[in-house]
Amino acid sequence: MEYREEDFLMLSGIQHFAFCRRQWALIHIEQQWADNLRTVEGNILHENAHNGLFREKRGDTVISRGMSVFSRNLGISGVCDVVEFHKSGAGIELYGLTGKYEVVPIEYKKGKPKENDADVLQLAAQAMCLEEMLVCDIRTGYLYYGEQKRRLMVDISDMLRDEVKAYCMQMHQLYERRHTPKVKISKACNACSVKNLCLPKLCKDRSAQEYIDDMIERGQ
Repeated sequence: MEYREEDFLMLSGIQHFAFCRRQWALIHIEQQWADNLRTVEGNILHENAHNGLFREKRGDTVISRGMSVFSRNLGISGVCDVVEFHKSGAGIELYGLTGKYEVVPIEYKKGKPKENDADVLQLAAQAMCLEEMLVCDIRTGYLYYGEQKRRLMVDISDMLRDEVKAYCMQMHQLYERRHTPKVKISKACNACSVKNLCLPKLCKDRSAQEYIDDMIERGQ
């Protein structure tokens, strides 16, 4: 199945979806958002990653910043912080350059590696978009964490690709239904930028529809 361009969802949304499906729905379906310190610092880091020449060459490496990507198979589109093209014996040809190049996506993140796979899934989604656009094979990408100031290599495995496909399919299904799911309250809620919009404690209460159904079932 291929998605139409007008049906594309934001690639960056996959990290929200992996963190919390309700957070994703509030941001991407209901269009609600609230910045906190974490998101502001993250935005500054991404602006620095995108800042500079659109494309530059350093030795045998070509660096592209703020590269737009998409996938019709996944139905997503977005922007890669940095994509490096390393000259290699195998790979793809680049316009105006001799030789072949290996494609390596790099995603910039504030802080340090997370306990969940949200960042890894976003990087894998970028790699899958690049593969579809450039007709290439990407097996490795990197996550750069601002707090540690170093890159973490990520293996773009088949298992990770299957997880990205499953998440994208679920995102499209929820978006088509315009459905905002409830949330399972956890300590992660305290760090969520939309906590005050989400009001997670309210999710513990029954919905109006559940109350009505219960009354009908009781014959009241």
